[in-house]
Amino acid sequence: MKITKLNLVNFRNYSNLSIALNDKMNIFVGDNAQGKTNILEGITFLALTKSHRIGINPNIIMFGKNKSKISGMVKNNRIVSNLEIEISNDTKILKINRKKINKVMDYISYLNVIIFTPDDLEIVKGSPNIRRNLLNIQLSQISKQYIKYYNEYNKLLKTRNEYLKILFNNSIADQNYLDIITDKLIEKAVYIYQKRKEYIDLVNENINKYYEYISGDTGIIVKYVPNISIDNYDSESIRKKLKHTFKKNYLKELNYGMTIYGPHRDDFYFEYNNYDLKYYGSQGQQKLAILSFKIAEIPIFKEISGTEPVLLLDDIFSELDIKKRNRLLEIINEDNVQSIITTTDLKNINKKYLSDASVYKVVNGLVERK
Repeated sequence: MKITKLNLVNFRNYSNLSIALNDKMNIFVGDNAQGKTNILEGITFLALTKSHRIGINPNIIMFGKNKSKISGMVKNNRIVSNLEIEISNDTKILKINRKKINKVMDYISYLNVIIFTPDDLEIVKGSPNIRRNLLNIQLSQISKQYIKYYNEYNKLLKTRNEYLKILFNNSIADQNYLDIITDKLIEKAVYIYQKRKEYIDLVNENINKYYEYISGDTGIIVKYVPNISIDNYDSESIRKKLKHTFKKNYLKELNYGMTIYGPHRDDFYFEYNNYDLKYYGSQGQQKLAILSFKIAEIPIFKEISGTEPVLLLDDIFSELDIKKRNRLLEIINEDNVQSIITTTDLKNINKKYLSDASVYKVVNGLVERK
């Protein structure tokens, strides 16, 4: 999968940007606050219909304008698709080949992306919600069934929480209705547990290999932590475990007025030589673990969706020393993925990795091919 052309209109600091991208490496060079990250954000928005940036003003429309448009040409094997998203203050219109798409789940997967940014340190250090969100985004890109089940789960979860409050305030309310909702919720939960566990198992097949090659160190593994104890991930075992958990904790959930068990409370963590990296790893080790996680996702996308994702790396070289920079580029070249990289300079980069790259200079929203 490759994005061959990107257009940004009234997006952040770009009034009208049109750039052609090559199939291999694309590097955007410039000082900080010139608009490099906005290009990656535009591509992420085009892929996921939302920004990847945490804590940034969600209003991506250029100041003084009333709408913004992001579009791009995506090549997936021999199929070329024209993706377009138009954003105004209160609406978001999605189009594929000029045809309006009403459901996000019918749009996502036409452009698959894996993105690494300096903010990704929060994947290790931040709240479980950040890690769950990462899993949901990645699984949604490669499985429409996952999006469907995840959305249905959240609707049932909302209904169940509302009915728990009704039961708490009204002792004669029908508890059988709660049982019906709970059974439906369990069916969706079983699928979500299984897919998340499968995904993390696939990450673990390669994460330590990449971590060791880039850093020279070893001992990284990802541990999946559902908030119920699951010994066996076959459907019937999970189903029985959830039924027992809900029955045992009925009064507890009734008092809380919410569902406190299920995949909406999942977590995972990075283990480094039997220690939780969040507490016992340096910031450098944490960043490399996250980077290795992202690189380890590439073969998963290839295996499940049949095509390579586009790799977006924001300010990556400032995070790595000379040896680690070049080892990362070596991995990217071997994986044959399209990469789009932002950096403040190209110092100490092996020229063999730049020979096939397109390099762009970015200055205050102006992009020029070097």
